[in-house]
Amino acid sequence: MPARFAPVSGTRSLSDQVAQQLAAEVASGRFAPAAKLPTQAQLAEQFQVSRTVVREAVSRLQSQGLVEARQGSGVYVCATVPLASLRFDARHAASREAVIQMVELRRALESEVAALAAQRRKATDLKLIKQAVAALDRAVKDGGDGVAQDVQLHRCIAAAARNPFLISTLDYLSQYLHGATQVTRANEALRADFSAQVRAEHQAIVVAIEASDANRARRAAAQHMDNAITRIESADPAFWGATGERLARVLVTPARAAPKAKP
Repeated sequence: MPARFAPVSGTRSLSDQVAQQLAAEVASGRFAPAAKLPTQAQLAEQFQVSRTVVREAVSRLQSQGLVEARQGSGVYVCATVPLASLRFDARHAASREAVIQMVELRRALESEVAALAAQRRKATDLKLIKQAVAALDRAVKDGGDGVAQDVQLHRCIAAAARNPFLISTLDYLSQYLHGATQVTRANEALRADFSAQVRAEHQAIVVAIEASDANRARRAAAQHMDNAITRIESADPAFWGATGERLARVLVTPARAAPKAKP
């Protein structure tokens, strides 16, 4: 059973926040294919929202092909999720290379997301972004890996961009973005200077968005990704022999083909 969910709040759509947390559980594998989700009552209690909010969130996951409702039984994770077709082929990408490739993809997407956020953000968006930064700082201070909070920070910035196609693309890639973030943060946690760099880079993006400076936000986000690649390239080889290899598995494990029937 996955860990209990944290209550949601704020001005951003509650159903969006619930859907995002549930989708992250599916993407990370904590809700395995064909697993049954908690009941609406259980989810409403954990998220501290109404059942209507939960129903809207589940409906969104159904539209994305992540879950299916079974009459009289409940809601289940789909046995085959749409992201399977995007898996890297392990014959062509080692774990380290796959992580770098995913960060390169993030650079292309998130630099533009940051620029749009700087142009379009509202005061409420900025408040949520700063709350996400504070949540990330707290998680790290408390000894956590900060992965969920890091992903949430970038999701808040994407929401401020107000482009549903960009947001849907990031949602579609969530499994891989989450996996790459797990690797980069695990590597960065090994060195105090890396952790300090990441915090400063996040702050530079937020400052540019707050100043409504699109060009500066774009450069700050691109630099954040460039530096993430540099940090991965300078990781201790022992990191890849253990933690890095394991965490990057979601990026390099090819989808399993169904076994052929015997003649």
